[in-house]
Amino acid sequence: MLNGILMYALAMNLAAVAVYIAASGYLINLLRGRQPLDGPWVHALALTAVAFHWSGLYPLLFGADGVNFSFFATASLVCAAINSLLLLSGLRKPVHTLYLLLMPLSAASILMLLIFHNHAHFTPLGDGLAVHVVLSLLAYSLLTIATAQALILAFQTHQLKNHQTGGAVRILPPLQTMEALLFDVLWLGFALLTAALASGFVFVEDLLGQHLAHKTVFSILAWLIYASLLAGRHFLGWRGHTAVRFTLGGFAALMLAYFGSKFVLELVLGINS
Repeated sequence: MLNGILMYALAMNLAAVAVYIAASGYLINLLRGRQPLDGPWVHALALTAVAFHWSGLYPLLFGADGVNFSFFATASLVCAAINSLLLLSGLRKPVHTLYLLLMPLSAASILMLLIFHNHAHFTPLGDGLAVHVVLSLLAYSLLTIATAQALILAFQTHQLKNHQTGGAVRILPPLQTMEALLFDVLWLGFALLTAALASGFVFVEDLLGQHLAHKTVFSILAWLIYASLLAGRHFLGWRGHTAVRFTLGGFAALMLAYFGSKFVLELVLGINS
């Protein structure tokens, strides 16, 4: 039975990788042809890839002893959540250009999970801790989307300032729309990060004993950076390069809070975090 489950997971994950790569190639072809990136085939490929991704991830993520929160399992889980959120957002907002960055990253996360599946370790979750994990996952996912949006916005701003309005810039939504979308995602991600931090203080015990002190410090630092950006936007009208720099700074702190610490603890020191 176990071998059958693992073979199923392998097949679904490899199918997800294949569709992610095919979709990336299709998007690049559309980009070269200066065609919109939100056609029906884009939606169909994204939906298929996400469906395969979740189908292959589930057997590797959940076990009798709890949830696999190893470095690469978590990375793949975040990518699956990000793409799911993009699918939903794409019904109303012009977010399809983000697939150019996130689909190759998703394929890479799956391959790394398959290669390093022997590093899996399972953690039992109570109800309160599960709430904290879900809120954290959603916050990380939305703020990753915001970071990808900020990178595209920076590229678009640079091209327009240098009077280069052809190529990829031509198919992007207007600059004001891209900037408004960035702050919409940032506000929602910030709200979820706030809730995740609050739930962590309520439900997580013994921060030092669980190797969580550094995660808490960097998470609070990320919260302060995002709070400063959103306050600056509201009171001072911050935008453009300032918004991009703060978004990237907050994301760097957030990734150090979780993935940076997990990388050092699990892959360098061999400690389950």
